[in-house]
Amino acid sequence: MPRIALVALVVRDYDEAIAFYRDALGFTLVEDTDRGDGSRWVVVRPGGGTGGTDLLLARAHGEEQSASVGAQTGGRVGFFLHTDDFARDHARMTAAGVRFLEEPRHEPYGSVAVFEDLYGNRWDLLQPA
Repeated sequence: MPRIALVALVVRDYDEAIAFYRDALGFTLVEDTDRGDGSRWVVVRPGGGTGGTDLLLARAHGEEQSASVGAQTGGRVGFFLHTDDFARDHARMTAAGVRFLEEPRHEPYGSVAVFEDLYGNRWDLLQPA
């Protein structure tokens, strides 16, 4: 079965979203192409690796899409960022200004802490057990 290649994340502004995902979360900017109509095709990838799912940063158009910025999963954790070194990445992200909503916890499935992106979408930073 083919893999899910992209997940669209509705954002307020391309450049602020790129800066957050690249600088605060350590993602790699894979593509930033002007589409000629005022929109861009912006793709970021966690850690610069391959084989995972990339994020398409899609700028909101209109009131309905703008209202969904930061609330795409109804207040639930909707995105899961796996790491091979929880302490390292938690410290790096905290130093970069990422807002964690809880202290790290150690569950049977791994080390985890919930954080928000710049729009309020909830993510898990997770090192699987």
